[in-house]
Amino acid sequence: MPQITVQGKAIACESGVNLRQVLLKNGIDLYNGNSTVINCRGIGTCGTCSVEIEGEVSPMQWREKTRLSLPPHSSEKTRRLACQVRVLGDIRVTKHQGFWGQNDEIQWK
Repeated sequence: MPQITVQGKAIACESGVNLRQVLLKNGIDLYNGNSTVINCRGIGTCGTCSVEIEGEVSPMQWREKTRLSLPPHSSEKTRRLACQVRVLGDIRVTKHQGFWGQNDEIQWK
């Protein structure tokens, strides 16, 4: 059973679950500022649930690649969209500052 380490918590989950759903279900505030209200609700088009992930997750698909290649995101950064990620093994999640989580400063680990 994979474990997600986030904001000092360890969350156990089933392999293959959606990262966004697990984080929200466990009270993790995935969005910065007004993006809590203004987001695509998990269809991968807004980019506000971007996070940095260490560990085993699903490979990036076309929708996520496309969104993360558009400003304010950059394909040079190692961010992922939580709504498009499936957890496959133990992971550590970091959220960065900025409306879309695009800045280099860390919001939370």
